[in-house]
This record gives sequence, structure tokens and C-alpha cells, in this order.
Amino acid sequence: MATIRDVSKESGLSIATVSRAISNPELVSKESLKRVNQAIDKLQYRPNLTSQKFRLQRTNTIVVLVPNIANLFFASLISGIEDTAAKYGYNVLLGDTRDITSREKEFINLVETRQADGIIQLRPHHKESLLPNCNVKAVNAAGCANTPYLSVRIDNTEAAYKVVKYLLDQGHRKIGVISGLKDNPHTRDRMLGYRQALQQANIAFNDDYVIEGDFTLWSGLNAVQHFAQLKDKPTALFCMNDEMAIGAIKGLKEKGLRVPQDISVTGFDDLEVSNYSDPPLTTVRQPGVKIGEKAAELLFQMIEGTEPKLIEYILPFELIIRESTRPYLL
Repeated sequence: MATIRDVSKESGLSIATVSRAISNPELVSKESLKRVNQAIDKLQYRPNLTSQKFRLQRTNTIVVLVPNIANLFFASLISGIEDTAAKYGYNVLLGDTRDITSREKEFINLVETRQADGIIQLRPHHKESLLPNCNVKAVNAAGCANTPYLSVRIDNTEAAYKVVKYLLDQGHRKIGVISGLKDNPHTRDRMLGYRQALQQANIAFNDDYVIEGDFTLWSGLNAVQHFAQLKDKPTALFCMNDEMAIGAIKGLKEKGLRVPQDISVTGFDDLEVSNYSDPPLTTVRQPGVKIGEKAAELLFQMIEGTEPKLIEYILPFELIIRESTRPYLL
């Protein structure tokens, strides 16, 4: 098996130059890099990556904590993280925590014991969160306001305000909500935006118009049973994610209600499937891939020893108008 000394002899360059060309190719000249690569190809030399990582005290692996691996929005975040990790030469280990703190602890321990270099957390920060941890480099992606460590997200309150304001501008005054779990920080932020829009329009908050879901299709389907029983039914629904909105549309149709002729429905996230629902869904577009990319870039900067300039990066969202909404007609 060829050694680095053999590559040095074949290329006519010092061992130090060959080592730099392998570990940090940007630090050597193009001519030297070419000679090293030619020697490596000829000798079929394979660097001892384990030794390199030991010297650098890095594993070239990061952990992504996923609270629900089946959630379609998380797939877009992971895609952005994976693409960026590949550019930096890192592997990604997905930690399916199932929203369980004890499982999070197991994955965080991988970084504490130097089996991984850092963490991207996809669960919004809450009172029981194990991060931040001074011994762990971490970024929160697609989280919520008041996250006490580095985060990348949209303004959930403003986004919810904008979609409810749009419904109000369409003439709707009875706007129901299918929320996430009440203790979820995303629910808190988006409910605040809903309330702000109603308050600005001088519309009283109505508890009967709010039903708790859990961000799944089934909970959206089940939630419309509540609205169908109301004597004074809402003319529009704000669903706090697309999966619940698509489930709600199915449930409304089963009740004989037409969307949007009888009731308008909006979602949140802009999953790819939302453009193909029947009818196509009006929703808030979160830049999932870009959030994942930015979170990964920031984590790799920290691993390399560079502190990001900000603790919070808020990316723009977009309100996407499709056929699931229409103006309210008396």
C-alpha cells in the first residue's frame, strides 16, 4: 500500500506540501496540486482519513435532530442541510427523536463525546429543551421567536398575520383556526399573528372558532367535525400547516361543503403537494431548503472557529394565492 512518502517521492514535493494538498488544497499552488493528484492516481494512494480526523479533532459528521421524520416540511430542510454538508465534506446523521427529550439527549451525547461535530435542531425551542449546551455547537432551524442560541427561521407571527389579513381583505369576518398543539412554540407565534389581524380589524376573538390539531392530516380531517356542528359557522379556515389544511379540505367535502365556494381554506409551509391538492392550496411559503442551507453553513462556520455575526437569521416568506380561497359573498 502506497504511503504519503511514496506520493512525496513520485510528485517531487515535500511531505508537508503533499499533506497540505490533501487536507487543505486551497493552500497550495495549482501546479503542486496537479502533481500531487497525478501521483495519487498513479500510486492509488488512499489517505488515512481516520488519522486526519483524529489530528483535527473532527469527525466530519453532524447530527440533525428531527422531531417527526414523517413531516413533509422537514424533508425540505434536510435536503438543504444535506446539499450544504456535501459541499463542506460532511456526513449527516438523522436523529429521529419523535419529540422525546430523552432521545434528544442520546444524540446530543454523540457531540459531547466527540463522535459528531455539531447539531442542527429542527424542533422549536421550548422550556424543556436540552439546547443550548456550552459544550455543543448547535443551530436551530425553522424554529420560533426567543430562541436562546443561533437560529434560522421566518417570522411566524408576521406570516400568520399576513394570511389572516388576506382573508379579512377578502371580506371574511368569521375565520376559524386549526392550530398546532397548544404548547408548541409555532402554535404560540402563529396564534399571536391571528389575534393581531383580528384586533386590527376590530373583530372579537371567538374561542369557538379555534380547534387544536397536531400538524397531521388526520387532525385536520377530524377538526372540521367541530366547525360543522357550529350554528354560526366560519366562512374561512386558517390552518397552521398544509397537512392539516389538506385534511380539512377532505373533511369539508365529506360534509358536503365546497371549497372555496362555501368555505375558504389556507395552509402554512407550501409543501409541494399543496399545489396539487383539490383545490390547490393558498398558503404561506417557507423557504425550507434555504433555511436548511443557511443553518448548515452557520454550523460549519462555528466548527471551523468562526463566530456568526448574528444570533438570529430571519429569512423572507411569501403568501401564495391559489384556488382554495375566494372573496366572501353575501
